[in-house]
Amino acid sequence: MLNRLVRLLVGVVERWVPDPFLFCALLTAVCFLLAAWLTPTAPLMLVRQWYDGLWQILAFSMQMVLILLAGYTLASSAPARRALTRVASLPRTQGSAIVVVTLTAMLLALVNWGVALVAAALLAREVARRVPQCDYGFLVAGAYSGFVIWESGLSSSIALVSATPGSPLNFIARHTGVESTPLSETLFAPFNLALVAGMLVGMPLLFLWMMPRGSQIRRLSPAALIATGEEFTAEEAKFDATPATRLERSPILLWLILVPACIYLVWHFATNGFRLDLNIVILLFLAGGMALHGRPSTYIRAFNESARVAGPLVLQYPLYGGIMGIMQQSGLGEVISQWFVSFSTPETFPVYTFYSALLVNLFVPSGGGQWAVQGPVMIPAGIELGVSPAVTAMAVAFGDQGSNMLQPFWALPALAVAGLRIRDIMGYCVMTFLLSTLLTTLVLFVLA
Repeated sequence: MLNRLVRLLVGVVERWVPDPFLFCALLTAVCFLLAAWLTPTAPLMLVRQWYDGLWQILAFSMQMVLILLAGYTLASSAPARRALTRVASLPRTQGSAIVVVTLTAMLLALVNWGVALVAAALLAREVARRVPQCDYGFLVAGAYSGFVIWESGLSSSIALVSATPGSPLNFIARHTGVESTPLSETLFAPFNLALVAGMLVGMPLLFLWMMPRGSQIRRLSPAALIATGEEFTAEEAKFDATPATRLERSPILLWLILVPACIYLVWHFATNGFRLDLNIVILLFLAGGMALHGRPSTYIRAFNESARVAGPLVLQYPLYGGIMGIMQQSGLGEVISQWFVSFSTPETFPVYTFYSALLVNLFVPSGGGQWAVQGPVMIPAGIELGVSPAVTAMAVAFGDQGSNMLQPFWALPALAVAGLRIRDIMGYCVMTFLLSTLLTTLVLFVLA
């Protein structure tokens, strides 16, 4: 049954899912048409609103790129790889291997989604080397499925931007006047903690139930059994002892940045408590990556290597800003929010918001980009119904993280590390999506 489902889904994905940039272009066209139809805004004015929006979230775009690259670079450091190797030495059977991989992937996703995408795939690869009786695609699917709770963690773009005063995407501040929504109302709220706990227990059990056996197991190819991960170290072993190369290898230069960064972080937490926003999270992971790499040369090389995965974000975020500009300035966002209000109640609105976010994320596969599109619509609609803006924001976040299991956009970095294709993991990821959707619906109905 599962194999038939996998084949069906692979066919759908390969036939109908284009590059996410094309989704972005189509969504822009749909937004233009709806605004021209449902609002009195002149077409030329819509073009002006779109143009203004293109540049409205450039700072936020760079923040999202830095969160990804800082986490990616940290995960590629030698100490991080050694830690993954130690974790990979724990399992002895396929069952224990999938439990270790899924739990580690989810815990990493709660810390930083950039770290999780890379480190979990590296862990699955190393576990497959050490436990050769494992199905490799199954392990990588478990590694990527940990990404299903990233918006519930400390690098959640929606929760962090709502906690960042002055951000153009802080729609809660715009509609309520409250500059910063504390993480105690979003990430550390009981409904979010309950969802995290449910997934930490439920997902390993789900993968144990789906575990392939006997002839169904597809093992790692002998060519892929070669250990990886020492590229930067090997390059460091041979260098020309010129003044420039000695300077590049000197830890002192990194400490010129690390010392003021650490001083500021200590001061921030001493005066503000455990208050996180986007900039603090970025600084934490930049400093952590520098400290773990130890030398400017290895850090720079790892950072440049990680920058290859940021291209889609750089290309698409301005276009999401253009969509946001039309939604806000034309009044289209208000029209759509009133439509949601017309059939929702305070009890059902968070769930409807979650379901709409599941759909939107298939077209806008980025938490920040999705928030730029849905935030201006859902926050005022929820306020009118008396729903907490923090609950509405997290309902959008839950939809974003849930349907990432159906959208191959974020799987690409992990698949590149693992050397697999989307068809190798899709069937298992759909089951993760179904579990996540069920648990999230229950949590929003009962606890939110």
